[in-house]
Amino acid sequence: MPTLIGLYNPKSPENVGSVMRAAGCYQASAVRYTGERFLRAVKYQTDTKNITSKTPLVQVNNLLTDLPEGTALVCVEFAEGATPLPQFEHPRQALYVFGPEDGSLPQNMIDAADHVVFVPTIGCMNLAASVNVVLYDRLCKSTHAANHEELIKRSRDNNNRLVVNT
Repeated sequence: MPTLIGLYNPKSPENVGSVMRAAGCYQASAVRYTGERFLRAVKYQTDTKNITSKTPLVQVNNLLTDLPEGTALVCVEFAEGATPLPQFEHPRQALYVFGPEDGSLPQNMIDAADHVVFVPTIGCMNLAASVNVVLYDRLCKSTHAANHEELIKRSRDNNNRLVVNT
């Protein structure tokens, strides 16, 4: 069940680095992006967990080309008529597309979307925060059962050996 992230013309290397970290945390298959702004600033990238060694970060001309068959296009944007994220049922296989930090997705992409959702906040969140919230919502609503104790042991930092004593 591939989960792809699409970034439309991102500008901030800090945000893209944080998106990559989210992609690793929530096991996204790949992150695609368009535009040239990120390439000019990539030397400042903040991928502190080296996620790009496990999750591809690929520049593409068009976010919608070469998608696996059956991939639903989910645009995440403040758009009139969009579905609030708490009410959204995530597709099994999806490309989640997020607009740039200083703009919106183009209308033709919204028109092509299978779903348009928004995070019901007062004002807009930053790009990386939006990606984290949407991927977390997808995880929470999934039926994937996890061994939580094992997940904690495998995921925490080396210096963390905390235990809840009951």
